[in-house]
Amino acid sequence: MSGNLVFYAGTKAMDAIGCDGLSPSMVKAVLGAAGGPKWLVLHGLDRAIFSTWFKGRTEPLFLLGASIGAWRFAAVSQNDPSQALDRFLAAYMAQSYSPYPGREEVTLECAKILCALLGAGGIEEILSHPFLRLGVFTVHCKWPVASDNKVLLSLGLMDAAVYNAVHRAGLRFFFDRVLFVDPRNSPPLGEMSDLETRTAPLSAGNLKDALLASGAVPLVMSGVKNIADAPPGMYRDGGITDYNFDLPVLCNGGNSDGLILFPHYANRIIPGWFDKRLPWRKPREENLERMLMVSPSMQFIESLPYKKIPDRQDFPFFRGRDEERIAYWNQVIEAGNRLGEEFLEAVATGAVRQLLRPIAEIM
Repeated sequence: MSGNLVFYAGTKAMDAIGCDGLSPSMVKAVLGAAGGPKWLVLHGLDRAIFSTWFKGRTEPLFLLGASIGAWRFAAVSQNDPSQALDRFLAAYMAQSYSPYPGREEVTLECAKILCALLGAGGIEEILSHPFLRLGVFTVHCKWPVASDNKVLLSLGLMDAAVYNAVHRAGLRFFFDRVLFVDPRNSPPLGEMSDLETRTAPLSAGNLKDALLASGAVPLVMSGVKNIADAPPGMYRDGGITDYNFDLPVLCNGGNSDGLILFPHYANRIIPGWFDKRLPWRKPREENLERMLMVSPSMQFIESLPYKKIPDRQDFPFFRGRDEERIAYWNQVIEAGNRLGEEFLEAVATGAVRQLLRPIAEIM
């Protein structure tokens, strides 16, 4: 193993994998974080996990994603995950904007990416997948963050940031969490008491809108209004409340066995969007006990061009130079293919046992 991939495990995950190794049947849920272009470094890992490792599974597997994490999971939940990932990747790479795009332009471009991702039959395939169960996180907005007026929305977001800095529960004055779920099986989530949380059934009539809303970054994109089969109102990016997740998956009343797999692009878990600059805001230990977080090592990241993974700042940095941005992103994707290969090797040989590190190291 070349050290490009790091495996962080919670206490119960550490015990289970240390004893039995890691097999697909041990995983009951997979998390997909928000983060925009950061997902590109995980493309090879997604392909290896969903096209190869989980191939042939029959037991339900819950995919819980916010923003771009939900879009990744919508791709892999189709009949041919490799082909859907290829469509998603090609459309995502090709996005192009005027020098200073408005919300309407960005929203239209993202809707085009989503249409390419879903293809002709993607919605039906997701809703009838034999074992994958998609869950899409969104936020339902309250005034003034329900407004698309730039001044009102900006002031509301600043207020939300202040309330959140005092206590995460302060977000309840601005947002409710709405999770769109596959109606065939309930996700293995315990009580989520930090915010008012509601679920809505995914359907052919709302899946595309739910995905678009889950990625609707405030001020960058327009919100999505009145999604079918969900409470009326304005919906925005699920990463606002659940950026990297701090949720009672497989605990606190959820299913009591199995593991959570979290392919992640970073070595820090940031609960919500407003927590990025709050180093003291950390996930609760009990929510990490069954988690296996797999992420690129610092050694790997430092080997990349610009010594970083892609992010949204690449758009202004490469403004008017899309070919250079695409070339850089392609280099990251090519390097990221090694992450998928190393994951498959680690689990097949049992080397994952020796590679485990306590997730407490990054808390």
